[in-house]
Amino acid sequence: MGLGRDLAKARRHAGPAGRTGRETVREDGTVREVRAEPLVPALESGSMADIPFRNAAHVPEDVVARRKDADGRWEPVTAARFAREVTGVAKGLVAAGLPPGGRVALMSRTRYEWAVLDFAVWAAGGQSVPVYPTSSADQLDWILRDSGAAFLVAETAAHAETARPVLGDRRLWLIDGADGGEAALPALTALGRDVPDAEVTARRAALTPGTPATVVYTSGTTGRPKGCVLTHANLHAETANLVELLQPVFAAVTGQIPATLLFLPLAHILGRTIQLACLSARIETAYWPSVRPDELRPELVSFRPTFIVGVPYLFEKIHATARAQAERMGRAASFDRAERIAVAYAEAELRAYHGTGPGAGPGLRLARRLYDLLVYRRIRAALGGRLRHAISGGSPLDPRLNLFFLGCGIAVHEGYGLTETTAAATLAAPPVPRPGTVGPPIPGTSVRIADDGEVLVRGPVVFGAYLGDEAATGAAFTPGGWLATGDLGALDDEGNLRITGRKKDLLVTSGGKNVSPGVLEDRLRTRAPVGQCIVVGDRRPYVAALITLDPEALRHWLAVRGRPLDTPVDRLCGDEALRASVQEAVDHANEVVSRAESIRRFLLVPGEFSEENGLLTPSLKIRRAAVAEAYAADIERLYASSPHGG
Repeated sequence: MGLGRDLAKARRHAGPAGRTGRETVREDGTVREVRAEPLVPALESGSMADIPFRNAAHVPEDVVARRKDADGRWEPVTAARFAREVTGVAKGLVAAGLPPGGRVALMSRTRYEWAVLDFAVWAAGGQSVPVYPTSSADQLDWILRDSGAAFLVAETAAHAETARPVLGDRRLWLIDGADGGEAALPALTALGRDVPDAEVTARRAALTPGTPATVVYTSGTTGRPKGCVLTHANLHAETANLVELLQPVFAAVTGQIPATLLFLPLAHILGRTIQLACLSARIETAYWPSVRPDELRPELVSFRPTFIVGVPYLFEKIHATARAQAERMGRAASFDRAERIAVAYAEAELRAYHGTGPGAGPGLRLARRLYDLLVYRRIRAALGGRLRHAISGGSPLDPRLNLFFLGCGIAVHEGYGLTETTAAATLAAPPVPRPGTVGPPIPGTSVRIADDGEVLVRGPVVFGAYLGDEAATGAAFTPGGWLATGDLGALDDEGNLRITGRKKDLLVTSGGKNVSPGVLEDRLRTRAPVGQCIVVGDRRPYVAALITLDPEALRHWLAVRGRPLDTPVDRLCGDEALRASVQEAVDHANEVVSRAESIRRFLLVPGEFSEENGLLTPSLKIRRAAVAEAYAADIERLYASSPHGG
């Protein structure tokens, strides 16, 4: 891997990302606002529904998607076939009585049929309403009632059981079929066989850029989720600019076709917009329904994507798994040295790229070449062997971890955004990442830092309203028309955004120290055997943490010490050797904060924070109020006179 040569070449031949015009606004010597010029004009006619049909007209035999067949092979789907299937399902929705502007709820994991249904709803003139497949009956009931969706397409019989108590007179189809019934796509296609194609064409032609395309409900760490109304213009502004900005990512690897494995939930706006961008750019997109690293890794090896889009947890697990394998082989010290070399090499090459210092010297290059043979190529192989770029969103990635992957030959580009900004509002675009930041505004977007540090966003990617909630919509915007994100951040001299925390999560100790828990939590999770964690300390004398143990990392910890793998977790929570290992993770987290902000005590607790038990959102964010309630007694123990803490 010639990282230095690649960066030098990228600097000489900067693509659209390198040419994006940006204007910074300084106040009192500090960058307070950044404005980025768009790379594509605003959508003046048509809609996102046109993408499959445009592809079919221009490149009918090109492969635009892949799906697993019954034998586990990645079956190709051409542009012509995709458009044909979208038309068939759209005709079925028309026959079922979907009116123009009607809403269809989609409750499914990430799979090929989700994409067909989404475009079919649009082609029939409707609006799609994504529902997380892990939603409870109460959550589904709220979304169906609030959105007014008349139809529901769910994935499995289990989803049908969740839906039936709240379905009312709504019509239900199942993607997998149930009780011997026909699956949703064939059933809808058969239902619409007498509807002329011209009806779908007319409905699609009636859509405009300003037509609502989808109502996406926020995953919500507190309270009822709100329905963000996103128009076709919002989706176009996001995806069309991303296609241009990500040209180095979307470009073909030498002699190979660019491809991605999409595994993020399509109910989440990030997965959805990446899918739209890939289909628009005609990138082969394969679908996999799980974000669990143990289930995902074999599919990455099988499909061999050239780039992926994930969340920090995935990259943390890849790193932790690689180190655990090295430890099992008695090579933990070698892996740690390889990590230091990768980080040092990446730092040197980034300095050279930005012109702020020399690149890697001969000794560092030689060491990097050696560890590429011993370590780095194994990490690339675990990701399929072809991966050179990744996009990470959802929360900040530990800068050192970002540098490690870059040193291994994989550039991880971080972004930041909300459902309300149609996914990315900023992105550390190719050719190089910017560790420690989430990059500058995407083209066409402006970012401003308010007087209290809140991140404000304005531009065509910003939504217009919450469905049926004028009060919440009004509260989301400043008097000047900026979207108030609720996140805290700062802009560097180049206009890159650094997220420092969330306003509502900010802890204020009894000594008056403001502490952003996310910074500590993000770093804690990068070190085994930590699973999930929550940092507490609001109106308390010091900062502390509740920490769960990652099951896979815990099994490894037991195995290398020759201890029974079935040792109960509740017994291990008081094990001094295990606590010493976790203390190393705590020390790592504390390196980036002051003494007053550091974690003074921690408590290991059995169990996990998960979406299933309601302690994580579907986008893997902590539901702080729910965790505080579930572990109230444990939190009190952290502040008892004789706590069982570190």
